[in-house]
Amino acid sequence: MSNIVLLSMFVGVLLALYLFEIPVVYALGLTSLILMWTTSIPFEPLLVVQTMMSGSNSFVLLAIPLFLQTGLLMNTLGLTDVIFDFAKSLVGPIRGGLAHVNVIASIIFSGMTGTAAADAAGLGAIEYRAMRDEGYDEGFSVAVTGSSSIIGPIIPPSVPLIIYAVIAQVSIGTLFIAGLIPGLIMGVGLIVLCGIYAHRRGYERGDWWSISDIARSCYRALPALGTPILIIGGILGGLFTATEAGAIALFYTIFVGYVFYDGFTLYELIESFEDGMTRTASLTFIVAAASLYGFLIRRAQLPEVLAEAVTAVSTDPMIILLLIACVLFIVGLMLETIAAITILTPVFLPVIEQTAISPIHFGVVMIITLMIGLLTPPFGIILFVLNAVTGVSIERIIRNMIPFYIPLLLVLLLAIIFPSIVMWLPRTMGLA
Repeated sequence: MSNIVLLSMFVGVLLALYLFEIPVVYALGLTSLILMWTTSIPFEPLLVVQTMMSGSNSFVLLAIPLFLQTGLLMNTLGLTDVIFDFAKSLVGPIRGGLAHVNVIASIIFSGMTGTAAADAAGLGAIEYRAMRDEGYDEGFSVAVTGSSSIIGPIIPPSVPLIIYAVIAQVSIGTLFIAGLIPGLIMGVGLIVLCGIYAHRRGYERGDWWSISDIARSCYRALPALGTPILIIGGILGGLFTATEAGAIALFYTIFVGYVFYDGFTLYELIESFEDGMTRTASLTFIVAAASLYGFLIRRAQLPEVLAEAVTAVSTDPMIILLLIACVLFIVGLMLETIAAITILTPVFLPVIEQTAISPIHFGVVMIITLMIGLLTPPFGIILFVLNAVTGVSIERIIRNMIPFYIPLLLVLLLAIIFPSIVMWLPRTMGLA
C-alpha cells in the first residue's frame, strides 16, 4: 500500500468518524483498530493495551489533575470572583474597562480547566454576563470573551503545554516560561483592540478611581492572588517543578479558601474533586487513545515521509514552520486540542529535528495555532460553545469575531518569524 493511500486512510477515517459526532476518544480508538484490520499493520491486542497504558503512565502528567483541581476549587470557593472585582476596581473611568478585565481575567485563570473550550464555557460565561449587565453590546461581549479564552493555554499553567512537553520530552517549566511573553503580547493586542472599540462606540466610562474601594478589594483579593503568583513565581524562580507547583497551588487554594474566605462544606469539596477526577479521566483517555494512534503513524513511517516532503519544498526553518502552522490550523478547526497535540507532535518532531527549530519554539507555535483554529469557522469548537452559553447566533459571533483575529494571527506570525519572542526568556534564565 502506497504512503499516500495510507496517510489518506489515517486522516480520512478519523475525520469521517469525527464528523459523525463520535466522541474524539472513541474516534481515535476506532480509527486505530480499523487501520490495523484493513492495512498491513498487524493487529496485536497486547500491543494495543501496552501502548495505551504507556502513553498515559507518566509522572509529569500528574500536573494535569493538580492544576485542574486548583482552577475548579478557585471557582467553588469564590476566589475568581474577588480577583475579578479587584480588577474591575482598577479600570475606573477607562472606556471599555470591563472588556479589559475580561482579557486580564482570562490571562490569570484560563488554562487551569484543561482546554480553551472549557474556559469559554466556565469563566467565559461569567465574563460575558458581567459585560452584558454593564450594557455592552452582545456581539462585542461575545467576541472579547471568545478571543480571550484562547490566551490561557499559552500562558502557564497550561494543560496543553504539559501534554506537548510529555510527548516531545522537553522541560515543562521551560515550555511554561517560553509561552509567557507570546501570551502576554496577545493579551496586550486584545486590550488595545478593546480600547479602540470602546472609543469608537462611545461606551460609558466607569466611576472615577476610589482609593478606598481599590484598597478594600485589594485587601480581600490579596490571598486569592497568591495562587497564580505562587505558580508562575515558583517556576520562574526555580523553587519547584511544574508538577510540584500544581500540588503547592492546590493546597494553598484550599488553605486560603478555608481561612480567608467563606470556606466550604465537605460535600462541596467532594463534589469539586469528583468534577476534577471526571475531567482528568476524560483527558487521560484521550491521551491514551491518541498515543495508540500516534504509535501506528510512527510504525507506518509516515513522519519520515512527511519530513522528506516538507524539506523538499524548503529547508528554511521559517518556511517549514509556516507550512506546519497551516496544517495545524486546519487540524485545529476539526480536532480536540489535546488529541491534536498527542497525534501530531510525534508526526512533526522528525521534521523539526532536521532543521534549526527548537522543540520549545515549535511547541509554543503549535499551541497558538491550534488555539486560533478552535475559534475559526466553520468548525471552531469555541464558536459553538459560545453559542450554547450565551445564546448569540453563530452568524453574529463569527461576524463580530473578524477584527479579533488580527491580533491573534499577528502574534502567531511574530512568534514564527522572530523566534526570540518565544526563546528570549528561557535563554535569559539559562533554560534553553
